Amino acid sequence: MKFSEEQMKGIVTLKESLIEQVDKHQEAIEALEKNITILDMFLKESSFTKASQLPPAEKIEPQKIKESVKEVQNSIPITQGKDGKVIANAFVTPEQVSIVLDDNVEISADTPPFKSFFLDRIIGEMKKKDSTDAENGKIQRESMIDYIINKNGSDIREIIIKNYRQKERVNELINTAGWSLSRMLENINK
Repeated sequence: MKFSEEQMKGIVTLKESLIEQVDKHQEAIEALEKNITILDMFLKESSFTKASQLPPAEKIEPQKIKESVKEVQNSIPITQGKDGKVIANAFVTPEQVSIVLDDNVEISADTPPFKSFFLDRIIGEMKKKDSTDAENGKIQRESMIDYIINKNGSDIREIIIKNYRQKERVNELINTAGWSLSRMLENINK
C-alpha cells in the first residue's frame, strides 16, 4: 500500500507529536520519581520519633481535601442540566482540554448525540476551520485541533481535546460537552 506525499507528511508529523508527548510525560515521571525519593528520605529521617512524642494529628475534613485538589488542578465541574449533579470535570492546560467523566457515570461512545453533535459538528467544524487556516498558511498542520477518546470497554472515561488554540473554544467545548453528556444520560435513561 503506497501513501501519498501528503499522507507521509501527516504520518511523520503524528510520529513527531507522539515522540514529543512521550518526552513530556517522561520528564514529568522523572520529576515525580525525584519527589518520591526526596519524600522517602524525609520520612526515613523523621521516622525515628516515638509515636507517643508526636502531637495529636489534626483532623482534616474530606471536603477541604477535595477543595485543595480542585484548586491545584483548576478543574471546571460539568453538571447535568436538570439536577445539577457533577457528571464530569474539565481540566484546562495551554495545550489541551481534558474532560474526565465522574466514576459513577457510564456512557457508551455510541450513545447519541456524542458523535453526531459533539465530535462531528462541534469539533468537526473547528477542524474544518483549522484545516482552512493551515492551507492558507495561518497555522501549521500540527497545530490543528484534534481529540482522543479514552474508554473503559465501550464507556467513555476521558475526552482529550488538543490544540484548541483559542480561549473562546474552551468555553464552547466545555459547554457543548456538558450538553452532549446530559443528553446522552437522558437517552440512556429512556
